[in-house]
Amino acid sequence: MECISEIRYYHFMAGVLAQQQQDPFCSICKAFTNSVRAVREGISGLEERMASEVKAMPEEQVQLLTVASRALTGLHPDPEAAGQKKAGNCKLPEGICFIKSSKVLITGMA
Repeated sequence: MECISEIRYYHFMAGVLAQQQQDPFCSICKAFTNSVRAVREGISGLEERMASEVKAMPEEQVQLLTVASRALTGLHPDPEAAGQKKAGNCKLPEGICFIKSSKVLITGMA
């Protein structure tokens, strides 16, 4: 995947996660906790893997990564979170999860 596509994905996911932190069910769900961890690790890995490419990018593209990283530092997922579907709290239809649905985007780009 191209570096800018990966940056845009992480920028998108950081926005989704920042918004869903306000949701009374998503914010305490294991999917949220796992997704925050995965996106943080993904950004860190991207910065290591493609450091030279990132440095050569236009500033407005690099800024997307900076904004995503900053948004993630403001997230505080519960390390002991439980799956809200399994707990019977999330009332979205079976197979529908705001967090997991957003994460699926990256598989189509790989």
